[in-house]
Amino acid sequence: MKIDRRLFFNFDWTLLGLVLAICLVGLINIYSTGYSLADSSQTPLYVKQSQWIVLGLFFMVLAFAVDYRLINEYAYVFYGIAVFLLLVVLLYGYATRGSQRWIALGGFFVQPSELMKLATILVLARYFDDHKINGSYGWRELAIPMLMIAIPFLLILRQPDLGTALVVLILFGSLVFFMGIEWRFLAVVTTAVAAFIPIGWHFLKDYQKERLLTFVSPEKDPLGAGYHILQSIIAIGSGGFWGKGFLHGTQTQLKFLPEQQTDFVFSVFAEEWGFWGAMVLLSMFLSLILWGLKISSHSRDLLGSLIAFGITALIFWEAFVNIGMVLGILPVVGIPLPFMSYGGSAMVVMMISMGLLMNISMRRFILKP
Repeated sequence: MKIDRRLFFNFDWTLLGLVLAICLVGLINIYSTGYSLADSSQTPLYVKQSQWIVLGLFFMVLAFAVDYRLINEYAYVFYGIAVFLLLVVLLYGYATRGSQRWIALGGFFVQPSELMKLATILVLARYFDDHKINGSYGWRELAIPMLMIAIPFLLILRQPDLGTALVVLILFGSLVFFMGIEWRFLAVVTTAVAAFIPIGWHFLKDYQKERLLTFVSPEKDPLGAGYHILQSIIAIGSGGFWGKGFLHGTQTQLKFLPEQQTDFVFSVFAEEWGFWGAMVLLSMFLSLILWGLKISSHSRDLLGSLIAFGITALIFWEAFVNIGMVLGILPVVGIPLPFMSYGGSAMVVMMISMGLLMNISMRRFILKP
């Protein structure tokens, strides 16, 4: 494999710096979540997360070293593998807490639905790049993409994992809006979705219904269904402007705050670092998102623009939903905060995505207009 040396002269240090900075903040935060429960017999979570970051960096290098146009040639293969793994999850997956989302590979537990997020971006970018039209997209042009998205959506929903299934749909919607959509088609889809909501309610699991009802009125069951969100709001509010200080968050260290290393990492951070710390972290995410949009707008081809926009949309929506749910303004649907939440599959996939973003950023200097 021959690597163009010009890539290294145009390396995107800004993107790498933003990613590593958020990862470092996430590691410090995860260290805090396990501080009061330190157990020498088990590997600390922050050590495991460090290992996932290192592994992710390795795959990041691979992702930006190979021309993204070459990677695009295997988009359908990548999509097929991701769908196959989702089928394996349903048949032989590891189940915990009522969900069957993981498969065991060589002593590790892998979550294929995380891989499906990236596969969704790549396969849609490939399709729209191959089927460019003059004008907006309607039923005829979107029939095949909708079928491609419906398959993983239903498989992920079956696990059940409503949050990730919705992310796949949102990514589809984001890329369709990027390409341009007929307003009549949008009106019909919006009406159909609104009409389906009462019907869809009956297909939700009991705990999913409970989460939605809790979102509307968490104080009705403060020690049961509403416990998570109420403790999260208490933690964030008690941080005040300056925060309680590193390792001094009472909701965190006394373990009142549940799922603090995954879904509610932002609550931990806001309690210890306060409003100013939360604003710094949000500024870092905003900078990363704006930089991703800049890469998309400056790409020399439609394919690069689509992939970069899709990856940026993934970061934006996951951050938006995660922070919104811990603040109590969105239902709790189990969406991780990118680069911050503990989890190997999510971290590695996100690092690969950043490698592709760097790939597009650097190759705009060497591709012909």
